[in-house]
Formats: sequence, C-alpha cells, structure tokens
Amino acid sequence: MFEQLVSFAKALEQQTGLAQFWWGNVVMIAVGIAMIYLAVKKGYEPLLLVGIGFSCIISNVPGSDLILPGGLFNYAYQGVALLIIPPLIFFGVGAMTDFGPMIANPKLVILGAAAHLGIFVALIGAKALGFTLNEAGAIGIIGGADGPMAIFVTMKLAPHLLPQVSVAAYSYMALMPLIQPPVMRLLTTRQERLIVMKQSRKVSRLERIAFPIVIGVLVNLFFPPVAPLITMLMLGNLFREVLVTDRLAKTAANDVMNVIIIILTVAIGSTMAADKFLTIKTIEIVVLGLVAFLFGTASGVVGAKVMNLFLKDKINPLLGSAGIASVPIAARVSHIVALQENKENYLIYHAMGPNLAGVFGTAISGGIMLALLGVK
Repeated sequence: MFEQLVSFAKALEQQTGLAQFWWGNVVMIAVGIAMIYLAVKKGYEPLLLVGIGFSCIISNVPGSDLILPGGLFNYAYQGVALLIIPPLIFFGVGAMTDFGPMIANPKLVILGAAAHLGIFVALIGAKALGFTLNEAGAIGIIGGADGPMAIFVTMKLAPHLLPQVSVAAYSYMALMPLIQPPVMRLLTTRQERLIVMKQSRKVSRLERIAFPIVIGVLVNLFFPPVAPLITMLMLGNLFREVLVTDRLAKTAANDVMNVIIIILTVAIGSTMAADKFLTIKTIEIVVLGLVAFLFGTASGVVGAKVMNLFLKDKINPLLGSAGIASVPIAARVSHIVALQENKENYLIYHAMGPNLAGVFGTAISGGIMLALLGVK
C-alpha cells in the first residue's frame, strides 16, 4: 500500500509543475509578492505594481501555460512586442494631460533636458560592461523614466532585452518616491526647498489647441523614428483641448487607458520568468537603470540651481527632479518633498512643466539614438 502511494505521488509530481520547481522560481515569486506589498502597504503606484507583481508570480509557477505561445499572458506580450500598446498609452496620457504649465512657463523646459544626463551615463556604462552599442542605447533609455518610450526604443534596438529593460523602467518609475527624495535633499538646502513659485500666467484656448498640432508636425518632420508615440500623445491632448470631443477624450483617458494598463502590466510581469530573468546581464541592466535614475534626478536638480544663478525670480530646485519623464509621478514627488518643508508650498502645477518637458526630452533622445544607429 505504501509503495502504491509513493508511486502515485511520483506520478502526480511528474504530471504537475512540481518537478520543474527550483530556487529561481522562489526568488521571483518573492519579488512579485514584494511588488504587491509595496503597492498595497506603501501605495507605490499600485496601478503598475499590482499587475506586474501578480503576473510575475504566475509566470514563475512551473507548468503554467499562460506565458507559452498561445497562452493568455503571451497574447498580452504580443501587444507590447508589436508596438501596439506604447502608442495607445501615449494616446491615453495625452487625453489626461494639461500642457498648460509647460506652455505658461517655457523656461522650465530646460529642466526637461537637464534631467536626462542619466540616459547617457547608463549608455556609457553599458558599453563599458561589454554590451553592444544598440544594447547600450536600449539600456540608456531607461534613464528617461518613460516606460512606453523605453519599450519602443528597445524593440527597435535590442528586442531581446525587452524583459529586463521594461521591468527596470516600470519598477523604478513606481519606486521613484523612494529613489528621488534622498538625492533631492542631498543636493539642496532647506532654504532652497522653501522657495515658493509665483503663479503662472493663464494659457489661452488658442494656445492649448495649437500646441498639439504644432508639436505633432515638428516631431513628424524632425524626429520620425519616435513619431508614432508623440503623434498619439498629441492626438489625445487635442481631443481634450478642443472641448467638442469630450466623449472621446474621456474614453481615451479612462476606458482605453485602464484596459491598456492591465494588458501592459500583465505583459511586463509575464517576462519575469526565473530561467530568463535571473542572469548576470539582468543584474547589470537593473543596476544601470538605478544609476540612470539617480544621475537624472541629480542633473535636474543641479540644472535648476544653475538656472537660479541667472534668474531674478528664483525657481525651486526641487522642480529639476521632475524633469524625468515619468508623468505625473516625478512631479508628484517634487510636490511631496516641498510640502514636507512647508505645508503651504504647492509645487505640483509648476512641477508638471518640466515633467511634461521630460517626455519630449526622452523622445528627442530616443529619436536621435535611433537615427544615429540607422534604425527607422
């Protein structure tokens, strides 16, 4: 009887995924649980981390067919791999975004450029570690903190690195409330953090409508490699600003965006299978991504401090860190750090200026990179 039970148990083991279970699965399942914990307990971008964490857990259950060709998670991944999802994300973001702060205070656009030093630091670091130039370019774009742009550029330059790059980009975006504040405080004095910004001018309706049209034309003219993303961003924004397509704008900003977020997070988490993810190359990419975020935050803050040397009306250097393209996460972090010093210092509206400029900064960096490497 005992022998029959043992035989039955062995047969059951062979028919399930238990035989293929190894320590790597345990590690990645723990990573998925940690993501969900940070989302639920700490409130770090739950819209991203819950979906990524859950699909990471399921993808590391041996025997699951969801990530195999024809599996449900694999279909979600195809939306990313075929570059369908990134433009749709930009479309939804455009419909949600008020570009007024950037239009009203165009000098803050400089901070959107200053905060992108991390892209080139990571690129150089990746090349020094032995990655090819195309791979280094894909890794460098993590520093722009723009998930859809990172996916888009990576699929053009080094599609085999998409799992590592997308996970690093979105994970660090979600963890920006942890990553950025120490750097911001280290590089600023309390007096600088207490600077109160003057109220911005009112932006006319004509400016708001003209902006997406003009930007759409310029991007397609000068930066065609990244035109699909910025074009959809501008289309979504135009739906918002003309005030006669409210139904379309609300659909793009809510229904479409919510569905796309679900598909995106499932797709990203599904790439985190232990056998493909737990490699030295992955560790190098994750570390380079962190370095890129740190340098980007620092260069934005320093850029704001340099600007203050020439400005009569000083700007709060915390705005510099918002030049990283993660909208609106980076702007929110600048706002929160300012509130911790003065509960009446509301920086969120002003921070959206460099934050939105950062989107264009990442797009320009990605476009130049693709053009120089001969990728269309």
